Amino acid sequence: MSTALIFHGGWDGHQPVECADIFAKELEAHGVKVTVSDSLDALNDPEQVKSYDLITPIWTMGEISKAQSDNLLNAVKEGTGLAGFHGGMGDAFRGNIDYEWAVGGIFVGHPHIGDYTVRLTANQHEITNGLPLEFPYNSEQYYMLVDPSIHVLADTLYDHDGRRAVMPVVWTRSLGKGRVFFSALGHQAQEFSDFPRVKDMTVKGLLWAMR
Repeated sequence: MSTALIFHGGWDGHQPVECADIFAKELEAHGVKVTVSDSLDALNDPEQVKSYDLITPIWTMGEISKAQSDNLLNAVKEGTGLAGFHGGMGDAFRGNIDYEWAVGGIFVGHPHIGDYTVRLTANQHEITNGLPLEFPYNSEQYYMLVDPSIHVLADTLYDHDGRRAVMPVVWTRSLGKGRVFFSALGHQAQEFSDFPRVKDMTVKGLLWAMR
């Protein structure tokens, strides 16, 4: 049986408890044994961390110790999947360069909050298979700094306050033997009900990243 760790905490505005509950249930429905932790102490034992097939952080901002960060990233390098969404993964542990490198991008702002369009790229992938080429979304539109080597599955046109840029919002990458999935979508739990396509895509991303 595959195993997953979801650890949640940090800033409460992203509803980490509620989001952890949604995706723990989704993974369990796919036969995954899920451990949910509200503490970074779940990362203290390096051998335990390596034993998971998937780790999903839902921890906006906050601080992680060097040992905990090393345990997490070493596990990914040895094959554990790393997958998550929005600020719970893309705005976690600000200033931890090794972690940000693993994710492949970092949040820097969301001056636009409202309607925008998510567009699939030409990079066909099982994570986005079945989605329309474009679909509407309403939420924070993340502006991110990204590694140009990421494999972008979806983007948006960011056109606000004098800035106009194509902004990646869903991508994959690898770190050592581990797969990494990130989606900038999913500000709060309700969005996964309001936009079921995004929920389904996120579940596919978690399962894809799993060892």
